[in-house]
Amino acid sequence: MIKLKSCLKVYTTDQDKAVSPEETVSRVKKLLEKNCEGVLGCTRKIDTGRLGIPVFISECGPAARDIMPTRKQMGKGASVAQAEASALMELVERFSFFSFWRNSENFTLATYSEAEELWPGKVISIEKILQSVDEEMEPAKARVILDLVRWHFHPALNVLTGETEYVPLDWFKILNEFNGSSAGNTPEESVLQGGSELVERHVCAVIDRDRGEVPCIDPASCGDAVLAKLCKCFEDNGIKYIINDFSLGMPLPTVAVTAWDPSTFPGMSEIVFTAGTSSCPSKAAIRAFTEVAQLAGDFETGRVYEASGLPKFTDLEQAEWLARGCRVALDSLPSVKHADIYEELMQFAAGLNERGYTLYTVDTTHPDLGVSANYNFVPGFHFRERTPYASLGLFVGRILSEKVAIDLAGAGLDVISDIYEDDYFIPFFEGMLALRGGDTSRAADMFMLATEVQPANEEKALSAFYTAYAMSLEERWSEVLPYLDRAVELDAEAKEYFNLRGVAYFKAGEYSLAAEDFKSALAIDSGSASDLANLGLCHKFMGDTEEAIEYLRTALELEPGLEYAKTHLEQLLEVK
Repeated sequence: MIKLKSCLKVYTTDQDKAVSPEETVSRVKKLLEKNCEGVLGCTRKIDTGRLGIPVFISECGPAARDIMPTRKQMGKGASVAQAEASALMELVERFSFFSFWRNSENFTLATYSEAEELWPGKVISIEKILQSVDEEMEPAKARVILDLVRWHFHPALNVLTGETEYVPLDWFKILNEFNGSSAGNTPEESVLQGGSELVERHVCAVIDRDRGEVPCIDPASCGDAVLAKLCKCFEDNGIKYIINDFSLGMPLPTVAVTAWDPSTFPGMSEIVFTAGTSSCPSKAAIRAFTEVAQLAGDFETGRVYEASGLPKFTDLEQAEWLARGCRVALDSLPSVKHADIYEELMQFAAGLNERGYTLYTVDTTHPDLGVSANYNFVPGFHFRERTPYASLGLFVGRILSEKVAIDLAGAGLDVISDIYEDDYFIPFFEGMLALRGGDTSRAADMFMLATEVQPANEEKALSAFYTAYAMSLEERWSEVLPYLDRAVELDAEAKEYFNLRGVAYFKAGEYSLAAEDFKSALAIDSGSASDLANLGLCHKFMGDTEEAIEYLRTALELEPGLEYAKTHLEQLLEVK
């Protein structure tokens, strides 16, 4: 278990770090080369230079690609060295996180009751697990549900108390995915970084769902030298922006920035809406502005970014609510600023405790690399991608339907159904079990039923999509389109819905309609090799040979193993 201790800041220009970014880049590259060969492909600068704000990516080498789902990471900063350091540490963070989860020796498999017997008085409380989904339930009933699954228990550090608690870590992973993973020059730097990102995701999720009035920060109050320079970079290039206080009563300040270029939007740029959290207001604002630069492609490259903590706006009217709040000065936001990162971290943890939250951290440092990495979580925090209708039964039901033996899973779902009066999620999971068992007809029927009882559009859309997916497995292509139309109508942010509808149109010979859907999928995820390949096939069958070749080549550059794309490309090149 890690021991947190004093950690004085050495670098404070645009971010607060224990060492300079130049030292971070040099040290981490040497460690990767010496101890983890094949993890780092390269780092390279990718901004056009228009804004004067550097953006880097770190490309994964073959050893990292075997472990991680991502192929590259982006890094930001007000200086070239900090942007490169950021990209490198993103790689370290994710490589460490996914390596940690691949090692079964890191975990003890046990039900919640078994864990209580193994570590009496040291297991995270049921109340905190219920808090993680904002649910009130009798602890005895919650224990019955938790005992339906054998969890991956691992010790976690309660940052404020310094005590060890054993937690079902996969419970928090299914809730938060890899949100909260972090890396740093020291454990203290890493944990504060991860905790800051948790706060950022939480306040953004709450504010975006409520869309209430939020304070506007006066740009004239952005007096920090680095921050003022960033604002000037935007203004000199005609970039318009709104700065908001998203702190929402948290102990750390969160600054949101919405930015757009009237001269290039919507043709060659997007509206970028993002946020940053740090120990003091100026550093939070710097993080937000550099994040905008990272996502925007200098507002001139046509780059499409993938929304995460906040949604994407496609029209300026959608952002009007952000400009309605009262005007405040940047220094009115909360701060835990201190010369010692440890002191900031403890002030942060104490502030969370006063608000009823607990910060936990797990050491995920890769044993060969030795660069501090952590997985951090706060029970009760939200993030945008998680359903607002979360519950213990919902997520345990999901695990049962996806991972537990079918007969045991079915019995477990019956137990959950008996405990919940509103068990709207049960038909969906029954459909998932039927899929796993190969009964696609029953799966389609259960998903069809689930669609009608879901509590919100996003959940209805997912059920409609799975109805179509189950039908597609039976080649019932003429029947799937109404369900996919409904899925897209209810939730136009899921690329999978457009992808499957594109396939359905393709199967029907409607190549132009299929192409539009594959383009829509690519607008959500521009790096989807399968959608690029499918778009290439559409152009092939529409007689657009040059376009087809271009899309197929791009798809194969991203994913060389796409055999169908390779076959069709070879056919086109032979004819040409």
